[in-house]
Amino acid sequence: MDMQHGAIAAKADDELFAYLDSLGIAHKTVKHEPVFTVAESVALRDEIAGGHTKNLFLKDKKDNYFLLTVEENAIVDLKTVHTVIGAASRVSFGKAEKLMEYLGVVPGSVTAFGAINDTGLNVKVIIDEELMEYDVINAHPLRNDATTSIGSKDLLRFIEATGHEPLVLKVTS
Repeated sequence: MDMQHGAIAAKADDELFAYLDSLGIAHKTVKHEPVFTVAESVALRDEIAGGHTKNLFLKDKKDNYFLLTVEENAIVDLKTVHTVIGAASRVSFGKAEKLMEYLGVVPGSVTAFGAINDTGLNVKVIIDEELMEYDVINAHPLRNDATTSIGSKDLLRFIEATGHEPLVLKVTS
């Protein structure tokens, strides 16, 4: 059992890196103190170039789940974003139990890389189009004490390889 994530099926960061390698996707990871919020991670900016992410695990009233990956300073209007992402109703934050079940991560470690754990394709993965303007995107590698840098187009290729169809949409204000 993977004690760090508390779930048997959840992949660890080394499995993520091996998967990226198998896809021929270049990546670089920097370890650091655990960070749980965008505010806490700001101190890392000088060390790690590129677009840094903020991730929102959301659900609608019909229990459809969404992962929104946006640039760290972006503002997402939770009252209207459902009209852009195709939700059945206004959205709210998904529960930590579903986050672990579907993406294999705990709050504070939410990442687009969690798509590797969503083998049931329960979560619609949405990347904000403004984030895609960066050549390099930085995200947690399934844990919040490291940051993995990957090309923006390679991030989409990774998500596709997990069986998800990444939607690049304008979800920020």
